[in-house]
This record gives sequence, structure tokens and C-alpha cells, in this order.
Amino acid sequence: MRKLFEIGGLVAAAVLIAFGVVAVTMGFSGRDTVNKSLANEFIVGSGDMTPTAIRAEAQKAGIASAVKEWPTKSVANQKIDTGDRARLMAQYMHIHALESTHGFTYAQMGIWTAKPGTPKAELMPGGGTDNAAFAAIDPTTKQPVSNGARQVWVTETALTTALNTSYMASQLGLFGVVVGIALLLSGFGFGILAIGGALRNPQTALSFLRRSSIKTPAVPVA
Repeated sequence: MRKLFEIGGLVAAAVLIAFGVVAVTMGFSGRDTVNKSLANEFIVGSGDMTPTAIRAEAQKAGIASAVKEWPTKSVANQKIDTGDRARLMAQYMHIHALESTHGFTYAQMGIWTAKPGTPKAELMPGGGTDNAAFAAIDPTTKQPVSNGARQVWVTETALTTALNTSYMASQLGLFGVVVGIALLLSGFGFGILAIGGALRNPQTALSFLRRSSIKTPAVPVA
């Protein structure tokens, strides 16, 4: 039974080491894929994408109170080619969208542009109306006019979601690397314990690891 445990310990160590190598490889590969995909989009941060500049800009626009999360690092004039920079870019874009909508989010704005004289009860807090009966009509198409500010928010949400997804994928890759290292250390630890125990066992299944001892013949006593 002891020999079976020794062999099982070494097998477990080998499996953990193999899984660790695979996890580390996949983690680095995933992060590299994210970085290359972002680089291929040729996204560059605008000049106002610094923590100081964006705060001043938001305060000037009167929407500082609507911002719930402020960027802490600058990506001004930097290429967005990593998950961390993608996350920062999304934060700056969110503030830019709030500036365009006067501090209101998608859910606070009406679907349609409200026509003059629309009752207050039919207006959304951020402007516009969800009631097509009070929507402004396009004279050419004879259809209700979409709320332009709300469409800005739709576009911003799509772009920032993609950037945040890149950040999440990058972090998952990093998590894979960390887990892989933990598996490697565990595997080496199992291997050391298994081999160490085997070397102390005179009847080991790993007899090839033991040094053969040469017995000195007994000297007859005269």
C-alpha cells in the first residue's frame, strides 16, 4: 500500500505540473490576444484624458455630481493596447457621454424628441418622451424623431462595453497565470514529498532512486 501511495503522489505531482504549465501558457496567450486585438483598433486617448483635465471639464459642464467613478490614471495621447488602458478609456468615455447628455443616463432619457408644448408628465427627466403621441415628427419621413442624446448614450455603451470586456479578458488571462503558478508549486511540492518519503522507505517502489550500498564482508576473528 505504501508503494501505491508513492506512485500516486508522483502521478499527482506530474498532473499538477502539467496543468500548471498549460494554465500559464493559456494565460499569457489570452493576454497577448487581447493586447493585439486592441492594438489593431488604433484607439488613442484624447488630450483631455487625464484625471485633472477630466475633472475640470466635468465641473465646467456641470455634470461632476453625476460621475460615480473617476479615472485615476492618464491615457492622454496614449495608444490603447492593454486591458488596463481599455478600462481607463471606458471610464473617460463614460464621462464624455455624460457631458453630451447633460449628466443623464440612457434610462433617464426619452426615446423620442418631444415636440413643443408636451405636458411635463410626458417628459423624461433627461429630456425627450417615451410617448410617440408627443414626439416631434420628421417632415420628410413623417416618423417620430429619435432622441439624439439617447442615441449618443447607446453608442457610448456599446463601445465601453467592448473595452470593459477586453479588460475582463485580460484579467482572466492574468488569473490563469496565477493559478498556473500555484499548480506548478503544488506539483513540485507533491513531488518532493513523494520522493522524500520514498527515499526513507527501505522497500520503496522507487528503488532506482536509492544509492546501492556495498556490504563489507565480515572479517573472521582469529
